[in-house]
This record gives sequence, C-alpha cells and structure tokens, in this order.
Amino acid sequence: MTAPWHQCRVARSPWPGVHSVRTESERHFGRHWHDTFGIGVLEWGAQRSASGRGEVDARAGDLLACNPGEVHDGRPLDGHARRWRMVHFERELLAAAAGRDDIELTRPVICDPLLQSALHQLLGRLEAWRAKDADTALERLACEESLAAVLGRLLQAHASVPPIGPDAHGPVARVRERLADELLSVPSLDELAALAQLGKYQLLRRFTRVHGLPPHAWLLQQRVARARGAIRAGASLSQAAADAGFADQSHMTRAFARQLGFTPGAWQRAQAQ
Repeated sequence: MTAPWHQCRVARSPWPGVHSVRTESERHFGRHWHDTFGIGVLEWGAQRSASGRGEVDARAGDLLACNPGEVHDGRPLDGHARRWRMVHFERELLAAAAGRDDIELTRPVICDPLLQSALHQLLGRLEAWRAKDADTALERLACEESLAAVLGRLLQAHASVPPIGPDAHGPVARVRERLADELLSVPSLDELAALAQLGKYQLLRRFTRVHGLPPHAWLLQQRVARARGAIRAGASLSQAAADAGFADQSHMTRAFARQLGFTPGAWQRAQAQ
C-alpha cells in the first residue's frame, strides 16, 4: 500500500519566534497541538478537522487559525491532497501587540478578505527576504510592517479573552504543571491520580476533557516543544532529544513528523540558513 503523499517545507523568518511552513499532503494528522499561534491559508483542496470549537471544514481560500495548546487534527476531504501555508509565532508576540497575555483566536476557520490580503503580503515578503543574498534592514522593515498588519487584524476582528475554566487552578492544573515541570521524570498514573486526589479513570476523563489529550500524549507534545526550542537555540539533534526526554533521536524524529509535519533535521536546517 502506497503511503499518503506528504511534503512539508519549514522556513525561518527575520525574528527568532516566527517561522513559516508550506505543506502539501494527503496525510491524516492525528490529534496534536502546537506551542505557537498559527495563521495560514488553505491554497487548494479541502480538509476537515477537530478543533477547540468542534469539527470544522475548510476549503480553498479559507484562512486557518490555531491557538497555543489547542488540540486539533486534519484530514483531507474527498481523499485528495490539500496545500496550505502557515505562519507560526510565539505567544509572547501577540501578547506584546495586545498589551496582555490572555488572548486567544476565536475561530479555527476564518473568512476575512482584509486578513487574507495582509497574510498573503506577509508570506510574499518573507519569501523575498529569504531569497535575498544579504539580510538588509529594508527587507526586514517590509516584513515587520506586514507582520504588524496581520497581528493587528487578528486582534481587531478575531481575538478575545478566554473565559477561565473550572479546572484552571484545580486538580487537572496540578497534574499539568507536574508533567510540564519535570518532562524527564515521568510519573505513573497512580502518582498523578494521588496528586489530583482523583481516581485514575476520573483523572483521565477530566484531563482529556480539559486538554483534548490524555496525559501521555500531552507530555509527548511538550517534549516536542522543548526539543524544537533547543534546536532553535543551537543544540545538536542528539542533545535536543536527550534534553527533551526522548529515548533517542529516532523517537524524536517520529514525534516531530507526526505533530509538526516536518523533521527535526528540517527545522535545524531552517534555523541555520
């Protein structure tokens, strides 16, 4: 059986907390999340995906958006490949633009001609910047103006302050903090249940309801995020895998490909360009 067609190109930007991806894929992505905001455009094809706001369909020309930590998946409609381009940026960037750090994007699929125009301009200017032989202040300024236009439109029309959920400071939060603080020291389910003062199956149900994934899968996503940051900071692939708690580099590569669509090596090459 032929594997689904998949091609993903990741590229850097003038800023360390921003990168772009261009993906063409027949692949069905499983449930995952990113540690960044994402805004992009579906250039052709169509897909159906789960999101923090239920199941949604997107077709060519629609804009795609995701929040940090928001669990989603993606599968092609009609069995055909689809292609999208995304810009991912760290949560601190939107927080600085908004003047607060509790902002989230309101919809996973957006129809907004103004935002689409600003995003196309940003993607075009980023490609032009990468194509230059020299990194000049003029090209950087053009990219920065386009990024500001995208962030401004997102904040103006597609962002809000999320409500505080009942588990924000409760048992599930304690379990999440324990997992995030000690990625290399993996507790048993019994230990997590004792920390939450819940039964094991009750904890699994509540954690999955709040975060969209059970603790094991959530922890794996955290490890990918840590490894991505380490590689961006200059760590070797083997060192990043060890620092993030992966058994070896091949385990890290498989986790990257499942979650992000590209490999750690591709991410490293993008940072070194």
